[in-house]
Amino acid sequence: MAAGSFRRTIASQLSKVLDLPPENLIKSISAVPVSKKRHVADFQLSIASIIENSSSDCSAQDLHLQAQQLAERLKCDSVVSEISAGPGMVNFTINRELLAKTVLQQVWKDGSEYGVKSELFSTVPRQKAVIEFSSPNIAKKFHIGHLRSTIVGNFIANLKVALGHEVVRINYLGDWGMQFGLLGVGFQSFGNKEKLKSSPLQHLFEVYVQINKAAEDENTKKLAKDFFRKLEEHDEQTLSIWKQFRDLSIEEYIRIYKRLGVHFDEYSGESFYQVKAQEVLKMLEDKGLLQKTVKGTGVVDLSEKKDLSTFSTVMRSDGTSLYITRQVSPSVDLAAAIDRMNKHSWDTMIYVTDKSQNNHFQHLFQILKLMGYDWAERCQHVSFGLVQGMKTRRGEVIFLEDVLNEVRSRMLQNMTSTKTAKEIQDPLETAEKVGLAALIIQDFRGLLSSDYQFSWDRALQSRGDTGVFLQYTHARLHSLEQMHGNAELTDVNVACLQEPDAISVLQHLLRYDEVLYRSSQDLQPKHIVSYLLTLSHVAAVAHKTLPVKGSAPDVAQARLCLFHAARSVLANGMKLLGITPVTQM
Repeated sequence: MAAGSFRRTIASQLSKVLDLPPENLIKSISAVPVSKKRHVADFQLSIASIIENSSSDCSAQDLHLQAQQLAERLKCDSVVSEISAGPGMVNFTINRELLAKTVLQQVWKDGSEYGVKSELFSTVPRQKAVIEFSSPNIAKKFHIGHLRSTIVGNFIANLKVALGHEVVRINYLGDWGMQFGLLGVGFQSFGNKEKLKSSPLQHLFEVYVQINKAAEDENTKKLAKDFFRKLEEHDEQTLSIWKQFRDLSIEEYIRIYKRLGVHFDEYSGESFYQVKAQEVLKMLEDKGLLQKTVKGTGVVDLSEKKDLSTFSTVMRSDGTSLYITRQVSPSVDLAAAIDRMNKHSWDTMIYVTDKSQNNHFQHLFQILKLMGYDWAERCQHVSFGLVQGMKTRRGEVIFLEDVLNEVRSRMLQNMTSTKTAKEIQDPLETAEKVGLAALIIQDFRGLLSSDYQFSWDRALQSRGDTGVFLQYTHARLHSLEQMHGNAELTDVNVACLQEPDAISVLQHLLRYDEVLYRSSQDLQPKHIVSYLLTLSHVAAVAHKTLPVKGSAPDVAQARLCLFHAARSVLANGMKLLGITPVTQM
């Protein structure tokens, strides 16, 4: 990859001077972020990164002096045209024509794999990852937390696949528990088979709301308990009703997820693990881990000092495993984790949920370790914060489809005011893709664990750091290629790409592998979002100052190649985030 060949050259020269293996230096050499200042270097080496204990032993003045001394010992060559020292840094500027030629060739050659073939990933083993995300509760609100889980999990899965890992995407549904007793009784009283088939999620929710109002009545409570007891006893008729609720709900989920561009390899759920959860309780008991409280509740002690506050409840006082909510008990999740290891032999398993479940997963992983499962250390909980303020024009968000319809509607309204709206082949589909980009970018701009205030107006702005701006930039660059013919890299004259704005685009393209690497390490999409927004800004400036139309043929062709490269990397990054790039807007 482009940045890789330059890094290796710099590392090779450094290794001779510093007497260190080149591979030890590769990750210390980073591409310099694009700056408004002109004539910035392309790469830099942090002196602190190659000196042990530098933060405690060396002052800033010492680091700067060492940077100057190292810079003086290094020599320019056919690749590196300039070497200078900065505050604790040694800066390297690449031969400008070589920079343009290498970056463009690499983007062309690698296509959708540009960045992922970098030597930064050479020591990262290819693994099998199980990722559990989305996980809505049947018959309950698909709240905004489920939307966050869906898009975050999808991003992590996309990134893992792009980097060559095998990924199993699991949707673990809330499809069991006493609410199905209420729902079964409610459907007998308020249900409509036609409505269930045409709009299962909406209708089951309406039934659930109605029966909950009646649930104060003792007779209703008794009927619900009887219905759920029959369900647990696998009564054929009762199971048939439950299965219809579940199957029709999954069908509708699949249809809605398709609009999001999200798919799952497996639809699992709490219902799958009722028998296995009992087996887990027996295992805990056999290992001497299961303790009983005075009330008969089963707990596992997770503390060294036997502090009651660190007991984790795994069994109700009536002897059954808990499955009503994850926050109450990890017993069913224990069974699911063990089953997934047996089934998939995964290297890592990632759970994507909101941060209110941090304790639950901490307890889950601790209990698995106590049970002797060393692979529990390879389980990871990726948590995210809360979103406030997401409402549709009709009020509170209840279903995912409400959000998708709302964003499409608002975006369509915004698009109708533009001059090019009439030329768009499918305005509805375009509005949906652009609207989704707006939602995803607003969500991914900060740390996932942070709460944020949602704003429709801010999300749908066409200017500034928004998903709409990314889509606009991609459509604009695509239009440029359509207007002037597809770019051809053969015999491109890279001497025509020496303007500062062209160099800014090339320098930024150099950094893509580092950004991918950083996101792969902490699973935070914000690094890629920030990168793509900057790429869109530098491409927009270049589009304004480096016209293709009216330029000499070799200049026009070189610029067209530059804009094609920018659009290609922009599209790659957007797809990782779960955004489908549009070609018209």
